[in-house]
Amino acid sequence: MNVKVANRLVGVAFSLLLLHLLILGRNADAQTILAPPPEFSITPPAVVQYQAGSQMDVVTPPEIVAHPDEPPFQWGPVGLRPHAIFRFFYAAGLPVSESNQVVTTIQEFSPGLLFDIGDHWRLDYTPTWRFYSDSQFRNTLDHNVRLTGGIKYEDWFFGLSQTYSASSAPLVETGTQTDQESFLTALNASYQFNSKMSLDAAINQRITSTEQFQSSSEWSTMDWLNYQFQPGLDAGVGFCFGYVDVETGSDMTYEQLLCRMNWRATDKISFQIHGGGELRQFLTGGAKDVLNPVAGVAIQYQPLETTQLSLNLDRVVATSLVTATNAQSQLSESVDLTGRLGQRLFKKLNLDLSGGYHTVKYVAADTEVTSREDDYYTFNARLSCAFLKRGTASVFYQYSDVSSTGSGFTYSTTQLGFEIGYRF
Repeated sequence: MNVKVANRLVGVAFSLLLLHLLILGRNADAQTILAPPPEFSITPPAVVQYQAGSQMDVVTPPEIVAHPDEPPFQWGPVGLRPHAIFRFFYAAGLPVSESNQVVTTIQEFSPGLLFDIGDHWRLDYTPTWRFYSDSQFRNTLDHNVRLTGGIKYEDWFFGLSQTYSASSAPLVETGTQTDQESFLTALNASYQFNSKMSLDAAINQRITSTEQFQSSSEWSTMDWLNYQFQPGLDAGVGFCFGYVDVETGSDMTYEQLLCRMNWRATDKISFQIHGGGELRQFLTGGAKDVLNPVAGVAIQYQPLETTQLSLNLDRVVATSLVTATNAQSQLSESVDLTGRLGQRLFKKLNLDLSGGYHTVKYVAADTEVTSREDDYYTFNARLSCAFLKRGTASVFYQYSDVSSTGSGFTYSTTQLGFEIGYRF
């Protein structure tokens, strides 16, 4: 590709990123306040092989510990890979309730079992025991179950993902320790019409249950028609329809019309851009329909084999866990700007730096009045090394600063700790 054209397109992509920042505002996700543990993929080999054929990603999270070819325990087509991680960290300014922040140490132990079911399916179960030194927090046992798999048939590929989680961690959205159960189901299918045109279709279910806050169930379908202009450059048009059943307030339906572009400019840099609009209807209460922009930008850059950079911007509209002052349902309109730097040091160490600026507006469904707005910054650092081929040891640091228009939701936390894990 002509260098001048490539440079011009790079400039356009960054201009679009800035334009989204100016027009769409900012974001805050309803996420845990605690420093997250390292994640690992359970994608089965057959799905990885399919995804590799159309992979646009330049940057992938570093796998410090690679799975051996065969699991340590095997019964016919089923293999078992045990894994475990222990974490100890100190947290200052951790909110236990509104206007009450404490200092505590936290110990987490997460033993897990990963099952290989042939080449097409993987099932993982990981419980997490969490112990706080401050008695104002409850010691808890979380559960996380993940099933993922897929199969290819002629020009079709079918995939399934099912997740169940039960957690009691402090959340940014609620500002307190929150008991929550979530069921996430995703069915997807892809069809290749020819070398240029393809179809992606997905059906999703999300069920969130909590006794303290708003419970909801959501069903949606998302369909894309894609066209590949050349290797490494494709675009698509998509339509989404969704229905949300909330415990308190008005149920909702919504439609989204979206466009997207994926461009792998070189082996070192790629761009993913999507945008469009959402029209949301409230089925009771007489509130008028709401039109919201939906957009996202992702830029990945790997200048060296040992260096990975990524930048992401997303605007999302979702149902909030927190109800309005009149006990009616709310929407959270959020924008998330995050960046990450991954660097391998001295062949054995991995440094991971990430941070972001977020904001979220909580809008009452019946009055369209913003009842609360949060702005917060996050910074995370993790230094990891491998040992005994399958083990990892890490030290980590997280800082969060939250400013809110809601009473009792402004705080800052500092967390520092270490973790040690082993995966077969």
